[in-house]
Amino acid sequence: MEELGREISSDYAGADPVLVSVLRGAFVFVADLVRVITIPHAIEFVALAGYGGALGGRSSIRLMKDLDIPIGGRDVLIAEDVVDTGLTLNYLIKTLQLRSPRDIAVCTLLDRPYRRLVDDLPIRYVGFTVPDEFFVGYGFDLDQRYRGLPDLRIVHFPDEAA
Repeated sequence: MEELGREISSDYAGADPVLVSVLRGAFVFVADLVRVITIPHAIEFVALAGYGGALGGRSSIRLMKDLDIPIGGRDVLIAEDVVDTGLTLNYLIKTLQLRSPRDIAVCTLLDRPYRRLVDDLPIRYVGFTVPDEFFVGYGFDLDQRYRGLPDLRIVHFPDEAA
């Protein structure tokens, strides 16, 4: 975490960026991250909801909680818990770009680049590249449980091959 904080602080020195946390999974990561970023910055939250693809395999994403401050002309750093396919993150970036920020970049705790369906995401900071496992703890949940565990844990489901 300290390494991410040092890198972000150095890269954004003098810029006063807006750190945008994606709720709910990223809140624990962001709480730790803001404590190691040594430069002035604002903190904002957004919430997104995805709706499954029953109709022709398509899904849609909706903004459920929007930013409370304007980001026009400012550097925006999106803090994500995990970047997987990139579809939700791409939606958020496109939505925020309509507000004319100076720059948008992404900091993610976990990255799964091999699952990416969107190639041109501005992922600048990565905590860990992880395998295709299901994690709980440190903000990650299973049916809204286990977010408060102090560390990440891999869940093995009973029907998985040993």
